[in-house]
Amino acid sequence: MNLRAICLTTSALALVSPTFAFAQEAEEQRGDTIVVTAQFREQNLQDTPLAITAVNAEMLEARSQTNISQVANQAPSVTLKPNGAAFGPSLIGNIRGIGQIDFNPALEPGVGLYVDDVYYATLTGSVLDLLDLERVEILRGPQGTLAGRNSIGGAVKLYSQRPRGDNSGSISAAYGSRDRVDLRASFDANLAQGIDLRLAGVSKKQGGYVERLDFGCVYPAGGGARLPANAPLNPGAEINPAVGGIPITLAPGAGCVFNREGDVDYMGLRGQLRFRPSDRVDINIIGDYTIDDRWQTGTVLLEGRYPNGVLASPIYPLPANPPYNTATPPTRDINPFGPGIAYDTRFICGRYCNFGTYTNLADGALPTDSANGRIKFEGWGLSGSIDVELSDNLALTSITAYRAYTSEFSNDNDASPMAHSVGSGPLTFRFFSQELRLNGAFGANNEVEWTLGGYYSDQRSVYTSFQGLRSSGLRFFQSDPVDADSKAVFAQIGYTPIDDLTINAGIRYTEESKTYNYVRLSPEGGLLGPPLGPLNGQSGTASAEKFDYRIAAQYRWSDTFMTYAQYATGFKGGGINPRPFFPQQVLPFGPETLESWEIGFKSDLFDRMLRFNVAAFLGNYDDIQLSLNNCTVQAGVGFGAPCALPTNAGDARIKGVEVETTLRPVDGLLIDGSLSYIDFDYRSFATFGTATVGGPGNLNGPQFGDYPGFTPRWKWAVGVQYEIDLGNSGSITPRFDLAYQGDMYANGTNRSTNLIPAYELANARLTWRNAEGDLEIAGEVTNLFNQYYFLTKFDQTIAGQGYVTGQPGRPREWALSMKKRF
Repeated sequence: MNLRAICLTTSALALVSPTFAFAQEAEEQRGDTIVVTAQFREQNLQDTPLAITAVNAEMLEARSQTNISQVANQAPSVTLKPNGAAFGPSLIGNIRGIGQIDFNPALEPGVGLYVDDVYYATLTGSVLDLLDLERVEILRGPQGTLAGRNSIGGAVKLYSQRPRGDNSGSISAAYGSRDRVDLRASFDANLAQGIDLRLAGVSKKQGGYVERLDFGCVYPAGGGARLPANAPLNPGAEINPAVGGIPITLAPGAGCVFNREGDVDYMGLRGQLRFRPSDRVDINIIGDYTIDDRWQTGTVLLEGRYPNGVLASPIYPLPANPPYNTATPPTRDINPFGPGIAYDTRFICGRYCNFGTYTNLADGALPTDSANGRIKFEGWGLSGSIDVELSDNLALTSITAYRAYTSEFSNDNDASPMAHSVGSGPLTFRFFSQELRLNGAFGANNEVEWTLGGYYSDQRSVYTSFQGLRSSGLRFFQSDPVDADSKAVFAQIGYTPIDDLTINAGIRYTEESKTYNYVRLSPEGGLLGPPLGPLNGQSGTASAEKFDYRIAAQYRWSDTFMTYAQYATGFKGGGINPRPFFPQQVLPFGPETLESWEIGFKSDLFDRMLRFNVAAFLGNYDDIQLSLNNCTVQAGVGFGAPCALPTNAGDARIKGVEVETTLRPVDGLLIDGSLSYIDFDYRSFATFGTATVGGPGNLNGPQFGDYPGFTPRWKWAVGVQYEIDLGNSGSITPRFDLAYQGDMYANGTNRSTNLIPAYELANARLTWRNAEGDLEIAGEVTNLFNQYYFLTKFDQTIAGQGYVTGQPGRPREWALSMKKRF
């Protein structure tokens, strides 16, 4: 029987009676003892030869963290950011300089995201709320044998509270800045002997912090202009001249504010049904539903200047027969407001505002196109696992999951009132996965522990959208199905030949394939001419097979000091260019790979008062996937621009060090900290004929000395809390957190235009808890010092589009909350 048949047979059983694996037992806090399951079995965090950050629910709450992107603030070498407006409701994930930015489902994440051991296959829909969690585990470094494909940088794993049947629960409410209202509740009940139910839900609403303004209203034609209420980001820019020609859009008396972007309107539900018919069988079924419906991500225009201030476009259609003329085509002014209105820095609004219209007005050659400026994500999932203890030393785990979502968002990429680009449309996605594991042990003292397993997944996405790329003269409708599947078998063994010495080894074999089908039509439904028309009906395929390996040795010198060394590999899957503008750009790209060496120690010193863990790593990172902005480096591609072609761009070496520590000098006082340093060096760039992707031979590409996107060289964090015992009045716990992120770039081609300057963020929280521990009231302030900083930037100057936008982080916010446990 082949692997797919085995997986599908077991999935049918699992859907009838699914559960959590024994290897997925919840983290236990026994003093400073934290239990994790990174190697398919329960282990003390301090006994696991991996660089892991493990955070329990209490610490997440103490740090005022409510979504997954915030957890990375205290994790060394980890960057998790909600994506900017151009990429919709998706997550940027990066660990040790390896990850992915682009949401397109034809591209693979570089950091694996797992919820209750179920893989989330796309960046879209991954900005998860920390609803009713027991713990978060962040595994740094390639997890090719443990977590599988696309965990080349590492893995982020979320584990829910499991049903216990103890008829307990909690309810909490918070109110804060800009009418923030958060409601959370959970309930755990015993329904019958061996049958338990757990329900949890969250609702979050908050007003936006970035104003989208009507330019014609703020600067009325022929009249005296007025500044927005907040100071301009660039006081020296041409922000305050009276500008004629751009009409007022809002109705009289409606003010100058279209809406406030960056708002919150989110709801999530999770239900679990757990069956334990005997001591040897544990079954868990989990269902979840999420809806996120709001205005676009808050965006500001940072740079917007074209040569001579003219927004120009190539004249289309191009010649009907390929090869297309590679000479620079003539251009036309596509300014819809007529001559004399230059696209320049006057459209830079301020620190928390923009002049986006989500409209391309008719310009004499193209009609008016518009979008609604909103984001909506609606997704659901059903997963089940079954754990059967076949004997004292043998257990079977089956994990089955199905997930689906629809994500719809619109974009006005340059956030200005000029006709530049506008798009909108839904992305639909469905994903099925099945995993089997057989865990066992043998020997007089079970000195050999092993795992055998198999994995299968099948996914389909359809990205349907209208795109009006006025700056490129392109206007089209697309609806592109992408089918992908992955199959794997794996084995893991741990051997303890003598006391205190353990050797772990693993291997994983993966096969995957992907097919991309292109639909390119006019927005009115007719056929297009070149260059896009010939793409309609084309398809591309990509496939790969990979072996990944891991070997690790650890030695416990004492009860409080362990050292380890490991070698591990991982890969991120390849694919087909999802954004060709010419038929010649329908090209595959291969997987990227990593070989990593890591050494470290884990220690609990001074009678366990100080926990001090250190890891150092070195990696060979090959066939790095980067998107080119000029396709002329690829032989036979045709026009060099427009271009957004993923390719295997070159090789690099990564090395770094990470430190995590906690200190409890006296009862009630906790100090925790982390530090990381990453050194990234390109060793070579790919060449195609006589052209290179980067380096001195191509100044438009990445250069030696550049860093990957969203990879700070330095990162550190420190937190301090002290619980003050008030006797019968309970306790008060003040906490202060400070996190630093060094300079980083939003693009692998580092330029001053995509630099995100270093910043420090401080949060403070004061919590009162009653003597019984079932009631708490807290006040919190996030971004305590009101730092102005950027989460992301979208740099289109490299692509010749002449603008840069940014997603500012939230300003200082406060909240009051109350939580009752029962």
